[in-house]
Amino acid sequence: MKVSRRGFIKIAGAGAATLTLTQLGLDLSPAQAYAAGLKIEGSKEVISICPFCSCGCNTLVHVKDGKIVNIEGDPDYPISAGGLCAKGAALRSLHVSENRLTKPLYRAPGSDKWVEKDWDWMLDRIAKKVKETRDKDYVFKNKDGLEVNRWESGFCLGSSQMSNEECAVAHQSLRSLGVVHMDHQARV
Repeated sequence: MKVSRRGFIKIAGAGAATLTLTQLGLDLSPAQAYAAGLKIEGSKEVISICPFCSCGCNTLVHVKDGKIVNIEGDPDYPISAGGLCAKGAALRSLHVSENRLTKPLYRAPGSDKWVEKDWDWMLDRIAKKVKETRDKDYVFKNKDGLEVNRWESGFCLGSSQMSNEECAVAHQSLRSLGVVHMDHQARV
């Protein structure tokens, strides 16, 4: 976000005025509630569940014209009482973000440029590379002659942005390929 010098001075002035008014005892909470209400005015409220951990905190999702405009904790949910962790509080950005990639990008080995590719090309490339590496490095028996059927050169690191269901599918898929080395980063 670019802010001009004049814009910065306006923002700083408004902030200083607000701080001064609050120090004089003026209660701005009704104005803040009104401003928050403008964002969700006319939207449909849907109760959903945060997908990030086993707590399953309820979220209130506000949808207007088929688009998510706000996600917040449900104050009626007894476990969190409307509070959300950092991942839950950022849940809207998982769905609505101008920085979110919507098309696959590919950077060839040795290149410094990313090139947009279509999904079919990208998924075929990934499948070929996985098969090529798995076929080359698959271990049928260990050094003692015991059957182990595993792929030791493959590794998966899960993401904190994966839901419990996505983690289960990823785990099952990777185990079916013989992957034994996997971990998950689910901490905030």
